[in-house]
Amino acid sequence: MRRGASSTKRDMKTQRKTIFRGLLTAALLCASAAVQTSYAQTTGTQPSGTTTTSTVAPAPSANTPVIQTTTPTTSTSGVTIAPSANAPLGQSPAPGANARGLTTGAQVEQSAQPTTQAGQQAGGQQVSPAPSAPTPQAPDLLLGTSPSSIPTLDSLPSTGTTTTVGAPTQTPQGQTPNVPPPPGVRPPGRESVPTPAPDALPLVPQVAPDYKADPAPFPELGRVGVDMTDQHPLSLREALEMALANNKDIEVARTSVRAAEFDLQGARGVYDPRLSSLSYYERSATPSSSFLSGANGAVVQSDFTGTARLEGLTPKYGGGYRVDMSAIRLTTNNQFAALNPQFPTALTFNYTQPLMRGLRFDNNRRQIEVAKKNLSLTDAQFRQRTIETITAVQRAYWDLVFALRNLQVQRDAVRDARAQLEHNKRLVEEGVLAPIDVVAADAQVSGYEQSVYSALEDVSRFENNLKNLIAENRESRFWNVSIIPTDPVDLEPPAVTLPDAMEAAMTNRPELKQSEVVAEINLIDQRYFREQTKPQVDLIGSYGVVGLAGSLSDTAAGGNPLANTNAELRARVNELSTLNGLQPLPPPAAQPIPEDLIGGFAQSFGSLAANRYSNFRVGVQLNLPLRNRTAEANLGRSLVEAHRIETQREQLEQLIQVDVRNALQIVRTAGSRLRAAAAARSASEQQYSSEQRKFDAGQSTLFLVLERQTALTTARGNELRAQTDLNKAIAELQRATGNSLQANNVVVSLR
Repeated sequence: MRRGASSTKRDMKTQRKTIFRGLLTAALLCASAAVQTSYAQTTGTQPSGTTTTSTVAPAPSANTPVIQTTTPTTSTSGVTIAPSANAPLGQSPAPGANARGLTTGAQVEQSAQPTTQAGQQAGGQQVSPAPSAPTPQAPDLLLGTSPSSIPTLDSLPSTGTTTTVGAPTQTPQGQTPNVPPPPGVRPPGRESVPTPAPDALPLVPQVAPDYKADPAPFPELGRVGVDMTDQHPLSLREALEMALANNKDIEVARTSVRAAEFDLQGARGVYDPRLSSLSYYERSATPSSSFLSGANGAVVQSDFTGTARLEGLTPKYGGGYRVDMSAIRLTTNNQFAALNPQFPTALTFNYTQPLMRGLRFDNNRRQIEVAKKNLSLTDAQFRQRTIETITAVQRAYWDLVFALRNLQVQRDAVRDARAQLEHNKRLVEEGVLAPIDVVAADAQVSGYEQSVYSALEDVSRFENNLKNLIAENRESRFWNVSIIPTDPVDLEPPAVTLPDAMEAAMTNRPELKQSEVVAEINLIDQRYFREQTKPQVDLIGSYGVVGLAGSLSDTAAGGNPLANTNAELRARVNELSTLNGLQPLPPPAAQPIPEDLIGGFAQSFGSLAANRYSNFRVGVQLNLPLRNRTAEANLGRSLVEAHRIETQREQLEQLIQVDVRNALQIVRTAGSRLRAAAAARSASEQQYSSEQRKFDAGQSTLFLVLERQTALTTARGNELRAQTDLNKAIAELQRATGNSLQANNVVVSLR
C-alpha cells in the first residue's frame, strides 16, 4: 500500500512538472512575441527576421543566478536603458504573468553567463554601456532564488546587445507572425512618440537596498513600561468608578460647579448689611471777631467724636436703608456755653424706596437670578461631561478587549502558519512538494508575525488610552500593570424603537437643559432691561433723635454773663431809687439748666432712648432722562438674542434627532454585522479545514491553502471587531439618548 502511494505521488509530481514546463514555454514564447512587437512599433527600424537578445549583467558575485529576458534596449548618447522585466511602460503584462509581473506556473532558473567578451559574433552589433553597480532586490519567494537585480534609473547593470540579421523569427503556434512595417512607414493607429532623455525621467529613491534581516527568534510580547507579570483584572464598572473619581475632565467640571455656587453666594451678598465706623479727636481755635463771641482772642474747642453707620439693601422692592449714630465729647472756652464739657448724641434712620424703576426688578436681583441659572447651567455641563467620560471609558474598555483578543488571534495565526510550514517541509523531504512551497509558507509566517507586532502596538495604545481616563496622575500604579478586562461582551443589541429613543433623548440630553437655561437667562435680561426703560421715582424719608448732656460751666454757675455786666448799674439805680422813696429794681429772672441735661454719655443716650428730641423728613426724588435710548437698545438686543436662542434650540433638536437615528442604526447594523461575521468565521473555518484535507490528498495547491488561512484569520478578526463594535454602539446609543447615567447606575454628586 505504501509503495503504491509513493508511486502515485511520484507520478503526480512528474505530471505537475510536465504541465509547469509547458506553461512556462508558452509564457516565454508569448513574452518574446510581445517584446518584438513593441520594439518594432517603437523604433520602426527592425527588419523582419531580426532577433534581439538583452542579457542583464550579474552582480559582482560570479555565482549569483539571474533571469534572462528577451527585451529590447534603447541606447541614447552612450547610455543603455533597459525596460522593466515585467512589461514595458504603458503596456499590459505579457500573457501568463500576474499583476506583480511574476509568471504563473513553474519557473525555470537559468544561469546567466557573465558578459566579459570584448565583442560579439561576426555580423553582430555591440553597444558598450557605462558601468554601474547592480541594485539588489528582495528574494523572489516564488522562484526561491537569491535576490535578483532590479535596475533603477540611477544605477543600471551592464547589458550587452547582440543583433543577428537574417535569423528566422519563431512564431508560436496559433499566432500571427509580427512583421514590422517597412522603414519610414508609421504603423496605423499609432503616433510616433520620441524617446525621452534619461535626465527627464523621474528618479526612484532607494530605501536601504542592501538591508538583509538576520534570523532571530520570535521576540517576547511585552509592552513598554508594563510589568507583564503584574496583571490587574478590571471590570467596566470599576473602570467607570475610577474615571469618575480621578478623571481630570470630571474634576474640572466639578470645580466649575463649585465656582458657580460661590458666584451665587457672592450675588446674594449684595444684601448683607454693612457696618462702618469713624472715630477721631479734633481741636480747633477760632479767632473772635465779635463782642458776642464768648471769649477773648479766640474760641478754642476740642472734641472726641465717634460715629457708626449701618446700611444695606432690602431683598424685596429694591429699597435701601441707612442708620447713622454719633457721640461727641466737646469742651470749649466759650463763656456763653452753659454745659462744659457737653456730650451731644444723635441717631438718624434714612430709607429710599423706588416707586417705578427698580420696584419689581433691579440689577441686584438680576445678578442673583443669573447666578442661579448659571449654577443650573454648570450642573448640566457637569452631567454632560460625566456622560462623555462614561462613553469614552466604555469605548476605551472595549477597544482594549478587541486589541487583546485580536493579539491572540494573530498569535494563533502564526502558530497555524508555522504548523503549515513544518508540514510543507515534511512533504518536501518526502518528495511530494517543490522546495518553493516551503518559501511560500515561510513568507506566510513572516507576514503573520508582522500582524502580531501591529496587534501588540494596538494593545499598548488602547491600554494607555484607558489608563489615561482612569489613572489619578502619572505616578499611579496603574501605569505599570497589565490591565485584563473581565466583562463579557454583549451579543444582543437592545430592543429600542425610534420613538422611545427620541423621547428619552428629549428628556435626558444635557444639551437641551443647557439651551433651556440660556433661554431663561435671556428672559431675565429682558425683564431687567424693560424695567430700565421706566422713569426713576424714589420716595425718601428720614427720622432722627438727638440727646445732650453735660456739666455746668463756671460762668453758668455765676448767672447770665450778659446780666452780670449790668450789676453795678442796677445797684446804683436801686440806691437812687431808695433815696427818692422808690422801690428797687427786681433781680433778673434766673434760667436754670434742665435736670435731664446734667450728666454724661449715659444721660445723653438716655435722652435718645426716651425720644425727647426728634426730627423727621419725607420727600420724593425724580430722575427723568429725556431720551432713554441705552435702555431701549439693550431691550431690543435681548429680544433679538431670544430669537437666536430659539433658532439654535430648533437646530439642536434636529441634530439630536440625527444623532439618535444614527446611533440606533449603528446598533442595528452592528448586530447584523456580528451575525454575518460569525457566519463568515464559521464558513472560513470549514473552508480552511477542507482545503487542508484537499492539499494533503493532492487535490489543491498551497496557494489556496494559504489563501484560506488568511481568510480565516481575517474572519476571526472581523468577528471580534463586530462584537466590540456592538458594545461600543450600545454605549453610543446610551450617550445619544442621554441615559448613560441611569444605564450604568451613576448618581451625580457635586461634592
